[in-house]
Amino acid sequence: MLPACVSLAACNQSSDKKKTTMTDSTQTPASAFEATIDGKQTHLYTLKNKNGITATFTNYGGRIVSLLVPDKTGKLTDVVLGFESVEGFEKSKESYYGATIGRYGNRIAKGKFKIDGKEYQSSINNPPNSLHGGKMGYQTIVWDGKQIDSSTVEFTYLSKDMEEGYPGNLNVKVTYSLTNDNEFKAVYEATTDKTTVVNLTNHAFFNLNGEGSGTILDHLVQVDADNYLPVDSTLIPLGKIESVKGTPFDFTKPETIGKRINDDNIQLKNGKGYDHNFVLNKHDIKTPIATVVGNKSGIKMEVFTEEPGLQFYSGNFMQAKNVMKRGIKDEFRTSFAMETQHYPDSPNQPQFPSTELKPGQTYKTQSLYKFSVVK
Repeated sequence: MLPACVSLAACNQSSDKKKTTMTDSTQTPASAFEATIDGKQTHLYTLKNKNGITATFTNYGGRIVSLLVPDKTGKLTDVVLGFESVEGFEKSKESYYGATIGRYGNRIAKGKFKIDGKEYQSSINNPPNSLHGGKMGYQTIVWDGKQIDSSTVEFTYLSKDMEEGYPGNLNVKVTYSLTNDNEFKAVYEATTDKTTVVNLTNHAFFNLNGEGSGTILDHLVQVDADNYLPVDSTLIPLGKIESVKGTPFDFTKPETIGKRINDDNIQLKNGKGYDHNFVLNKHDIKTPIATVVGNKSGIKMEVFTEEPGLQFYSGNFMQAKNVMKRGIKDEFRTSFAMETQHYPDSPNQPQFPSTELKPGQTYKTQSLYKFSVVK
């Protein structure tokens, strides 16, 4: 955790009801994101920077809906998978598209963990484990939304004591913004009234050639991590940190996602591809910890974070069960995720960096995705 003296805004702000419109490339009206879910109103928020980069968000799941950045020809390209309506997200077979993830991102073995000797149980939604906060994780709730300015939106939520089995009333604030350096930035903050565990992230699904452009296997990836966490067949870390050297997990030099993804490797079989946490060499927000380049678009994405880990997911469970924006389906491995976070199952593995947050402390961490082009 990163203690800091930050005063959180109240988590019961009313949603900003200013109507916005989706980008011209989707032709989806903001009205498609006006709905009532669990008694709360959902909305669409549009952010822009001075360079014309545009992103849209909804307070349903605190999620990013679209992100348009220029490709090597200058054409604005939507690099984030999403739906044309809030109903699409609500009914999706894949519930995490673009969502803010919590209270605990990634997996906890059998949903069980102890704090100060007392055992807690979260729901099992990825048998036999709990994934991304359990069945009613933060992707399922309507956050209180507030558009701060043309390039910033703020989502707040009071996650009540014992929600999904987690102790403590957790006041959460997530601020998403577009900077004039062409960065999609996320700042996460939280306070609690009981000792709890927290691991927040965003689950954007990226395709740097553009949503609907096909496979991501030819994207070029580099990750500044000499080590990674091997997992068992249920994707729980085995508890040891291993070198990537001589394995398909060595992205210390640029390699395509697909070059080794079908190698005869037990870890790739366990993950059905890449679905592993990389132990970052540095995580100081100043140096990119990962770089991805779209082979067709020339769009380059650099990832920066204060978190110690990066979960790299190669779209292994995509099954074409959802119709996304522009009428395309989410086919197998047509997007990837790079979730900045603490390690999976940390509450049960004391050798990993701690995810405990105590009363009087403030959880605060930031990550960003910076876009440019390679011609």
